[in-house]
Amino acid sequence: MENQITDTSVIFKYDNGMMLEQFDQIVSEFPVTIFLGGEEFATMVCTPDNLEELIYGFLASEGVIRVYEDVKSLQIDEAKGYAYVELKNNQCISKEYHSKRFIGSCCGKSRQFYFHNDARTAKTSTSQIKLTPNQCITLMKDLQNSSMVFQETGGVHNAGLFSQDEMIINRADIGRHNALDKILGYCVINRIPVRDKIIAFSGRISSEVLLKAAKIGVGIILSKSAPTNLAIKLANDLNITAVGFIRGSSFNVYSHCYRITEK
Repeated sequence: MENQITDTSVIFKYDNGMMLEQFDQIVSEFPVTIFLGGEEFATMVCTPDNLEELIYGFLASEGVIRVYEDVKSLQIDEAKGYAYVELKNNQCISKEYHSKRFIGSCCGKSRQFYFHNDARTAKTSTSQIKLTPNQCITLMKDLQNSSMVFQETGGVHNAGLFSQDEMIINRADIGRHNALDKILGYCVINRIPVRDKIIAFSGRISSEVLLKAAKIGVGIILSKSAPTNLAIKLANDLNITAVGFIRGSSFNVYSHCYRITEK
């Protein structure tokens, strides 16, 4: 039986001096354990939809695969919360490799906070795409209006993949990383080129979110919230335009402002 994205719960709501019993929609939280070549590799806690995309995106983000064809087979047992992945090339994937910090520098810049796999998979953007200020505002509004799960529960992060003029796909999840991995997995499965695309995101642009955008390969990330200082440093390093606080008719550009232009 397929897992439900939302569940119904009895709650007590205080409103205008009264405590009222009512039903409310609550977002589901579901653990999925990935077995890679028969060995337990990782467990993710996620919103249980688009699990195939999530797994492909997570493996691509971790540098385990690069293209769809790298996976020989994928079987998902939703009842147990297990995903069994067999790769075409049964290379040894070290858990230690995927958890140790990589302490180093890159041409004297700020990449000392990467994991090993981040240093291998985060791409410096070569995107030539540009947006007008009005496009930034419109795309952010489109993302906010697109997620029924958020409107029902208020309990998920939203991410969308856009061209200059329209949404290609949007995904929601309780985990901000998962929402972005679902986007990446969709691109891997459907072989969608991403250099000329944009990511819009509902939450704060942390360094980890910025790195996810770099792994997807886009040149612009839009958000209604703020970036962290490390995210800005990484955006400058990776040639990514980070736009935040998109609210109403205003926003801030934190890096590589040349991609936001009236022309």
